[in-house]
Amino acid sequence: MRNDLPTGTVTLLFTDIEGSTRQLRALGEEKYAHALDAHRRAIREALARSGGVEVDNQGDAFFAAFSDARAALAAADEAQRAPALGPLRVRMGLHSGAPRRTSEGYVGIDVHRAARIADCAHGGQIIASEATRALAGGAFPFRDLGAHRLADFSEPERLFQLGVGEFRRRAASAKRICRGRRPRFSGVRASSASCSRCSIATTCD
Repeated sequence: MRNDLPTGTVTLLFTDIEGSTRQLRALGEEKYAHALDAHRRAIREALARSGGVEVDNQGDAFFAAFSDARAALAAADEAQRAPALGPLRVRMGLHSGAPRRTSEGYVGIDVHRAARIADCAHGGQIIASEATRALAGGAFPFRDLGAHRLADFSEPERLFQLGVGEFRRRAASAKRICRGRRPRFSGVRASSASCSRCSIATTCD
């Protein structure tokens, strides 16, 4: 059992780099390796300052947990704004719930929901569930994105973008299909559809 992981109601954060293969080809292996190292440092420094725990990481993706929703949002916001990210654009998703702690991390529907929410985001965007927004208690500005269907979930999820400004995607991002082709963490499968009517990549009503 991992005793360093928070229990009870926790906020889960998933992140990954948008278009990592495209960035690797554009930058070349050496420059991409340096950019990836800087990205990892930025994520881990933000986690440390906000009391987050790194649950897992695979390649360019991170899975972290927080005992406090506001701390989780603060860490995501700090990491997203880090100058060290350079050309890399990171997408992030948060959801709060009560997953079961295991010897390796967490298991439960809340883990899958958090991962699906992260898959909805574009690079540079932070998306949160209604549960996380409610726990934030007005400490952060949010833009209501409305209800969206997540893969394998029967009920639509109301999603919120951290920050109230209109999210502007890069042209390349706007044309791509949601990057839900491969599982990033054991037991978590990404969604695979995109929406042309809103600023997140998922299937909309």
